[in-house]
Amino acid sequence: MSDLINEDLVLLDVAAPDKSAVTRLLAERLAAAGRVTDLDGFLADVQAREAQMATGLPGGIGIPHARSKHVTVPTLGFARVPAGVDFGAEDGPATLVFLIAAPDGGGEEHMKILASLARKLIHQSFRDSLLQAPDAAAVVEIVRQAVSA
Repeated sequence: MSDLINEDLVLLDVAAPDKSAVTRLLAERLAAAGRVTDLDGFLADVQAREAQMATGLPGGIGIPHARSKHVTVPTLGFARVPAGVDFGAEDGPATLVFLIAAPDGGGEEHMKILASLARKLIHQSFRDSLLQAPDAAAVVEIVRQAVSA
């Protein structure tokens, strides 16, 4: 899982007006890294998944995700959005956004990543560490430890 996320896939202190904008910013990073082959096709898959059910979690979390034929390897993008964007959580906007991209046949890997993240995200200390991380390298280390635990 060490190549799941790297510094190029982390955006800190993003100003985005809505979930579509922050998701696009993250997806562009995935495409630039060669992990997404068709940006618009992948975004359409994420949007279709989002239309099924909101991906906001309590505690200021957004987890847009999709399995897509446009994804080459399981990948995790991260954005910290201080002003927050609405991902449909009952308690308000998300300040921590994780974009999970899985290859079309990678359902098991996709669910494993989601489950690992969800277990950590319920802990305020984990969320605080991401909110306070000084740089992308720190975020990568925090996330890698979380999803490999």
